[in-house]
Amino acid sequence: MSSNLPKVAWIGLGIMGSPMSENLIRAGYDVTGHTLEQDKVDRLVAAGGTGAASIADAVREADVVVTMVPASPQVEAVAYGPDGILENARPGTLLIDMSSITPQTSVDLARNAKDKGIRVLDAPVSGGEAGAVEAVLSIMVGGEQTDFDAAQPLLRALGRTIVLCGPHGSGQTVKAANQLIVAVNIQACAEAVVFLEKSGVDLAAALDVLNGGLAGSTVLTRKKDNFLKRDFAPGFRIDLHHKDMGIVTDAARTVGAALPVGAVVAQLVASLRAQGDGGLDHSALLRSVERLSGAQV
Repeated sequence: MSSNLPKVAWIGLGIMGSPMSENLIRAGYDVTGHTLEQDKVDRLVAAGGTGAASIADAVREADVVVTMVPASPQVEAVAYGPDGILENARPGTLLIDMSSITPQTSVDLARNAKDKGIRVLDAPVSGGEAGAVEAVLSIMVGGEQTDFDAAQPLLRALGRTIVLCGPHGSGQTVKAANQLIVAVNIQACAEAVVFLEKSGVDLAAALDVLNGGLAGSTVLTRKKDNFLKRDFAPGFRIDLHHKDMGIVTDAARTVGAALPVGAVVAQLVASLRAQGDGGLDHSALLRSVERLSGAQV
């Protein structure tokens, strides 16, 4: 594909990474992808991208490298070492890490990349699988203004709300706050669902009217059908929200912020995972409330 757009290497083609990389292809970008599962690479190729057998092969010719992997250890695994991004990308490359990781991991990555002449933005996202597919993600960015400006056209192909939140790590801090709000919101919705059902109310009607008032939220809009149908196919897995609640509770402790409700919801997420529901969507917090209310689930 002949294009004046920067050449992109995309590392991590999971629930979020696959549709996001395909949106870049649709926007005219030349995308070379690498991930651990060959069928995900095949999906990228079928969408018009190029597959790479290794991270080194993917990033060697890239102007921009995007990473979208589950957590800090995976970011470190793809960034560092002889086969990693920092050793194989060209000086001047812009590395945009869209994973949700600890703020400190982002700060360290930016510092280590600077020694190689590689610019870094942390750019975690909110909006889940649906937001990724529809290219309406909220993208919270940490890093330098000039790098943010350079990344804007690419990020606009992926999301709708794109904001530079401050220096390296700031995007991750805002994402941690996002995950706190989402988890508490899902928990409140789940408790309301069980209360409504046990009261014999028409649940669909109740959720519609609640969502039209002050109790309405993007969470309720996105997750209403999950609650009604007990459909917990993962858009965002409990395992990952468990990881994120660990990030926000740890970061809050570091800065001296109390999270009394967040800490309780973090434990509820942890207990759901311990009961074997880690692979389900985070709307499955409903199952935890049902168990506590005497249901066999």
